[in-house]
Amino acid sequence: KLEELKNELGQLRVAKVTGGAQSKLAKIKVVRKSIARVLTVYNQTQKSKLREVYAGAKFLPTDLRVKKTRAIRRRLTDEQKSKLTSKARKTK
Repeated sequence: KLEELKNELGQLRVAKVTGGAQSKLAKIKVVRKSIARVLTVYNQTQKSKLREVYAGAKFLPTDLRVKKTRAIRRRLTDEQKSKLTSKARKTK
């Protein structure tokens, strides 16, 4: 499907250069958007398959990790926050 759309886009671009009909020029946008749709679906399925592969793994590739914000990712975990130093433990 993607190859067909790319070929059609190529033909439409040739028609644009040679002075094709207005309907063909308007169709360029539609074809570009459909190519984007096909690629989006392709990329989403590929990413979901990768998530299944790395489901039980200790480390995830960076593009599969949770995005959040840089500050949140670097924040201490709850476990790290609740830990006490040996000196603090003695005073309790």
